[in-house]
Amino acid sequence: MGVSERLAAATSLTSSLEILTQRGTMDKGGLADWDITKDSLTGSSPLVRRMINGVSGPRTTTVLHVGRVAVCVGMLLPGNSRWRGVGSLYLGATSALLGPRHHYGGEGSDQVATLVQVATGTARLVPSPAAKDALLWYVALQANLSYTVSGWVKLLGRPWRDASALGGVMRTRTYGHEGMFRWTQEHPRAAKLLTHGVLALECLFPLAYLRDGKLTRPVIASAAAFHLANGYFMGLGRFATAFPSMHPLVAYTSAPRTHPAVAGRDDRAVPAAFALLAGGVAAAVGTAVQRRLRVTEGWHTSRTLTTRHKNQLQYEVYSPGDDRQPVVVLASGLLSTSEHYAWIAQRLCHETRYGVITYARAGYAGSRRKAATPFYLSESVDDLVDLVNGAVAPHRKVILIGHSIGGELARRAALVLGDRIHGIAYLDSSHPDQFNRAGNTVAKPLAGHFTAMSRALRLGTGILLNRPAGIGELPQNYQKKAFAQYADSRMWEAARREWKAVQDDFRTFSGQLGRITGVPGLVISAQRTVDRSPEQLLMHRELADAHVGAPTECAVIEGASHEGLLVNNRYANQVTDRVISFFGDLDQRSKATGPDRFVTLKKEALK
Repeated sequence: MGVSERLAAATSLTSSLEILTQRGTMDKGGLADWDITKDSLTGSSPLVRRMINGVSGPRTTTVLHVGRVAVCVGMLLPGNSRWRGVGSLYLGATSALLGPRHHYGGEGSDQVATLVQVATGTARLVPSPAAKDALLWYVALQANLSYTVSGWVKLLGRPWRDASALGGVMRTRTYGHEGMFRWTQEHPRAAKLLTHGVLALECLFPLAYLRDGKLTRPVIASAAAFHLANGYFMGLGRFATAFPSMHPLVAYTSAPRTHPAVAGRDDRAVPAAFALLAGGVAAAVGTAVQRRLRVTEGWHTSRTLTTRHKNQLQYEVYSPGDDRQPVVVLASGLLSTSEHYAWIAQRLCHETRYGVITYARAGYAGSRRKAATPFYLSESVDDLVDLVNGAVAPHRKVILIGHSIGGELARRAALVLGDRIHGIAYLDSSHPDQFNRAGNTVAKPLAGHFTAMSRALRLGTGILLNRPAGIGELPQNYQKKAFAQYADSRMWEAARREWKAVQDDFRTFSGQLGRITGVPGLVISAQRTVDRSPEQLLMHRELADAHVGAPTECAVIEGASHEGLLVNNRYANQVTDRVISFFGDLDQRSKATGPDRFVTLKKEALK
């Protein structure tokens, strides 16, 4: 326990000294400017915010770190008194309090040090030997969990399986090392052996407990060497002391009970931990099953339609509307639910006489992909065309509204539907040339991320997911259904399939967009999207220019993000205002002459 305390103290000492020597980061505009960093506490309770605000002033923060340095130095000295427990608890408590203060400078090593300090500090102070052993077992089990989970998660990713991950990390500016990167390129076989060796070490770390602990020393020695390498090559110096601070407790708990050094050790924490694990697995499975049922059953008003590809589409008729008015069909984006349209769909139902329909593409919600052929983007276009022809009365026209990739599907469907289209609204739409334009290259393949998430969720890890902020902005009665889809593997698998098809399709695009004659077009962009890539604004303009012989309009919603156009009530209302105004005023617009208009919406424009 003393070795663990000293290694954890060395980690905290290094951390506090780094902060004290870089106090300028706490100044106005610095990396640790509390006026900016405190935004990370928005969702915390008032009590937590008050406590952390109380220690986050520059002077108070400095005093606490000076105190931490003094305690760390004391913890490094010889001794075995109960006061060491007080010191460890002080370091653990101040780490927890100052963690949000240094939100943009902390790392996993600080969390590990805090875990060890709280456990060993409490073990020093509690009188019960059984409680002491339970606390030491807690740290040891956490160590096994951290290595094992990290290894198996890496195994889900292709870069670790094909051994390209090591070279990929070493070539980065933040964590890379030029010499090590060159070595991986010059010695690919050795680099592959090293990468797979790291994977084996992490995945099989619990082997330290086999054969009465005879494998403990080589396992923890390999792990310690791994962290020393992280410190040298990746600049993660605190890792060299933080994670090894758990190793002495792994050694203590893996030794056979016949060993004199652990005589009388209480191991009841192990069956208790496995019982909790079994309960957690049962809860995870039960939650996954319940969410899958909630996802696939839809709403009580859900309907289904079978397309030419044998896909079964689940759709909702929010409102049938006036039989003489068009029907609005809302197409969602990639990895997005039809519930994301809740704000817009509700207003269209209450403030217009349009019919309103939302639907889930094949693989989303209760829609099922039954097609036996490889997936291409044209399949989703055909499904949308079949939905319009099957769910909308033949005499009624259709207004297609598409967000992100849904906008591109709507554009292509309009080329097929012809006279049935009353108009199209593109909401921060994709453009088939976006991967070929400068500044619009894909930073990293999302397909791998979608695959990893799908696999992880199939293992029942959805119970660990937090509700995304975007889903939390939807109307209350839609949030549970949307989150159930987000936490279900089916949607991630559908997104992976669609993303690959989008990449393959868009990368082959060359030439002009197909002309849509006589169909009005409304193009709405999110300001954050066009700020990040001005080229996107030009492509959105091209979507409007593809509509000939009919009124078009472009608009930018100031302050809105790509997803915020739909889920944020304020921005969704602005979008709905534009849609109602544009299509409600088509008769007057059709008489207008001159160039198309470009409108930038200010924050107060639609109050």
